[in-house]
Amino acid sequence: MNYSNSFPLAASDASRTTTLMLGLPFDMAREQYANAIRLGLVKHSMLASTKFAQALHALEQATLGPWARRV
Repeated sequence: MNYSNSFPLAASDASRTTTLMLGLPFDMAREQYANAIRLGLVKHSMLASTKFAQALHALEQATLGPWARRV
């Protein structure tokens, strides 16, 4: 068995998992915003949705730094 390639693969998987776990609160915020629109609690507006998405992305970048997801 050749284990020389297994460490970089495991490190890559661990990094991806960490990024996904750290991004979970931001995904939950996006889901809550979408649910609020569906329920009529927030007016459906493309401009408002874009501003929300941009603000949340900026917050994710500022909070997570190198672990933030790239779009």
